[in-house]
Amino acid sequence: MEEEKQSRRHHHFVLVHGACHGAWCWYKVVPLLKQAGYKVTALDLGASGIHPKQVTELGSVSDYHTPLMELMDSLTGDEEKVILVGHSMGGVGISAAMEKFAEKVAVAVFVAALMPAPHPGVGYSVTKEECLKQMDFMDSQFSFHDGPENPPTSVLFGLKAMSTKLYQLSLPEDLTLGMMLIRPCPFFNDAETEAEIALTSEKYGSVPRAYVVCEADEIIKPDLQRWMIENNPTDDVKPISSADHMAMFSKPHELCTYLLELASKLTKIEELCGNHDGFS
Repeated sequence: MEEEKQSRRHHHFVLVHGACHGAWCWYKVVPLLKQAGYKVTALDLGASGIHPKQVTELGSVSDYHTPLMELMDSLTGDEEKVILVGHSMGGVGISAAMEKFAEKVAVAVFVAALMPAPHPGVGYSVTKEECLKQMDFMDSQFSFHDGPENPPTSVLFGLKAMSTKLYQLSLPEDLTLGMMLIRPCPFFNDAETEAEIALTSEKYGSVPRAYVVCEADEIIKPDLQRWMIENNPTDDVKPISSADHMAMFSKPHELCTYLLELASKLTKIEELCGNHDGFS
């Protein structure tokens, strides 16, 4: 039993939230993963959750991702091999971390997330544009800190958007919690973001990836999730039926079961081979 627990500690789950949310959105997932014996960190990105900065203090996407990059930099390689889990816009953050810290990441899991590719055809700008084409922000509030003649600088989801597009299959208590805790999400210049992320096949492309398709998602719809997978194939795909965009609320046990299955596969592969190339 002790040996099994030690092997489980070999993988460290790092959970990255999506737009307007924070570490708090993983409150159902964290205890389930910890109960299974894993180390888990759910963090707040810049100006999110209880992070002290305000959205107007973020000058670039790097500022937004700083808490994740600082955490990754502090980890000690093989002793804390990371399973990165990114939800929604958190997929951009974990992609940047994969590029910068490829050797520390055992697998990256995209949960109904933006998943840019290391080539222009499906890079960050194209992927974001495809997502924005189908998103209905409804009563969400946009801010224009650079002036009304310039693009919006941030967005805060409205109640109607949250209840019908993100949380429609989640419990009313979770929607209430979300409305109490969401904060504005920053928008950054696409060209600057593309340059700062700068994904490569050699680094980002070397990290095994899995994608969780939320079958009842109304904000990043299943067809778009599969479009990202088709244009940037992953090592594994897990559809979760009746999961709205907030799978960690609407289907926490199904999501955790899959994450634990991935971790178990990785441990077995590493024990057999000393390393791994995906899940095959």
